This record gives sequence, C-alpha cells and structure tokens, in this order.
Amino acid sequence: MPQAVRALFLSIVPSPYQRDLFARLAARDDVEVRVVYCEAGSPDSPWPEKDVAPYESVMPGFYLSWGGSRFLLNAGVPPVRDADVVVCNGYMTLAAQRLMRRCRGHVPVLFWGEKMVAASPGLKGAVQRRIARPLEGVDGFVAIGRGAKEDYGRRYPGRPVYSIPYFCEMESFRRERPERPRTPPVILFCGQMIGRKGLDILLKAYAKVREAGMDARLLLVGREEALPEMLREIPERFHADIENAGFQAPEALPGIFRRADLFVLPSRYDGWGVVVNQAVGAGLPVIVSDAVGAGPDLVHEGSNGHIVPAGDVDALADRIDRLLRDPRRLAAASDASWALAPDFFPERGAELWAEVLHSVRKG
Repeated sequence: MPQAVRALFLSIVPSPYQRDLFARLAARDDVEVRVVYCEAGSPDSPWPEKDVAPYESVMPGFYLSWGGSRFLLNAGVPPVRDADVVVCNGYMTLAAQRLMRRCRGHVPVLFWGEKMVAASPGLKGAVQRRIARPLEGVDGFVAIGRGAKEDYGRRYPGRPVYSIPYFCEMESFRRERPERPRTPPVILFCGQMIGRKGLDILLKAYAKVREAGMDARLLLVGREEALPEMLREIPERFHADIENAGFQAPEALPGIFRRADLFVLPSRYDGWGVVVNQAVGAGLPVIVSDAVGAGPDLVHEGSNGHIVPAGDVDALADRIDRLLRDPRRLAAASDASWALAPDFFPERGAELWAEVLHSVRKG
C-alpha cells in the first residue's frame, strides 16, 4: 500500500454532504485527512449542529455581507507544515486567500468548487474578479460535476481539472422501497421556497397538469420563504392538494422521500443540488432544469428522468404529465435511479478523492 497522503481541506461550513465524504476519507488507510472550517454554521443553511470529529476543527472569525455575498474573516491560517496537498473549498474567505498564496510553490493546492457564477457588473464585479485572482496560481481544480469541469477548463486552460461530483449518505434513503407509482401520485420538491429554486415554475406546471385532467398531489419541503406569494399565482382550487411540510431536519428526509413518486427541482440556478442525490438514492424518477449542476451527472435523459430548460413552465408540465400518465414508464425510471445510486455512495467519492490526492502529491 502506498504511503498515506496527508490532505488538508479548508472548507466554509460543516455541511452534512461534505462531512459524509470526509468521514469516508478519514476511514481510509491511504489518506490522513484534516478538515478546517471557516465557520460553525451558515445563516442560510440551518443544519442541526453536530460535534466535530477528531480530524475537524472550526476557525474563529466573523463575516461581512455585501450585495448578497458573504466574505468570511478568520484569524490566522491553518498550518500546512504536515500537509502533502491542500484543498480549498471556496475562495470568498480571508483564510482561503491567504492559504492559496502561502502554499504557492511549496505545497500543491487544489481548488474544489461548483461551477462559478458569472461576475456581477460594475464595482462588485471588479471586486469579485480581484478576489478570484489567487485561483490563477493553484495547481489544479476539483470540479463538482461535469458542468463545473467544463467551466473551469474554459476559464483556466492548461490546468488539470478533475471531475468529482458531490456524494452523500444514501443508506437511510434505501432502507425501504415503496411500490411506485401510487394513486394519486405524489410530486416532491425539497429546497428553499424561493425564486432561484424555481418553485413558482413548478407550481404553475403542477396547475397545468391538473387542468389537463391528471390527478396528483404536491409535497413541498423547505423553509416557506416566498411560498404564499407564489401560491397566489395558481388557481385556489388546487391549494388543498399541496402539502407544505416546512423545513425538515436531515434525519427526517428519508421518510419524506419515501412518500413521493416523482422528484422535481426546476431551479433557475443551482451549483449542484444534493437533494437530487437523495432522490436518486431513494429510487425516485427525477426532473431537473438545465441550470441544476447535478443534472448532467445524476439525471440520464429518458432513463431515470428528464432535464428541461430553466424557466420553461410548458416543458416542465409536459414531462411531469408524460411520466404520471404512464405508470410503467414511471416505474422504469424509478428502477433506473435505484440502480444508479451506488455510483454516488460516499465510499466511491472517497476512492476518487484518494486517487486525485495521490496523483497531485506525486505530480
């Protein structure tokens, strides 16, 4: 067995899906992992706080907000003297800025991220470009999915770009598998109930499906946010068949996903969308917009679901209606998701990361 590679990960916040991966990496004999977070929790991601693992720590600090962006200010920089490879997840932190500059020419640095958002105009855009400048000196990129790989390859030609999707725990989603579809079928949305997630698009598509004579229920999970305003845009006679389950802790999601027959995430923009992993893990057919980063990796068109143009109510309604009107087709899509899920277990993610880390250290 090769000598263990010592990897330092600097991440923003201990999100459940990243911690699933870190736990599997820490369990490997060929990787010694150390994870440092810039903050213990994020105001827009209210995950229940859990104790940090022995390989994890949180830096002291605070954040500043400007125009919807948050910039984290931490005291100091994680020590790198024992690291063979440094991985920075996010660059909108003072710690990441310092770390990328400090390691240049001394320790290989990988930047790990989703597809980058287009720069804003004016002063804010100039600041964003300035903050992103340290990325020009990293040794490679670990892109979260195929779309992100194309993005980094285009922005930073000549640099190695590795594609590693997000992986998350799926076992709890696979303990039971209900027969699908049920009567009436249940469409599930899970996420913030805001315009960026496209819930208004789904509500309008749902109304079209119902107006076309298809009986179905809609189950909404997430913080309510703009839901009341969005509901006013569809006929009130359909409101009784829309259940708002509100925000749910991660531990409650497997049971909720088992209640559904179809999962829909029609975001106007989503860097990834881990709920798509969870839907595939639960064996749900999946419909996403082409603005969802997870789509190219997790949704195989015509097999386990469909990818529709972002913002296109008619296209979304058509795909929902076609699946719900053909129980055999919906059941086949469910089978396809169930079979695909093992490719996205955290153990597989840890294997891919170990290969990259060893390659970069030897590089």
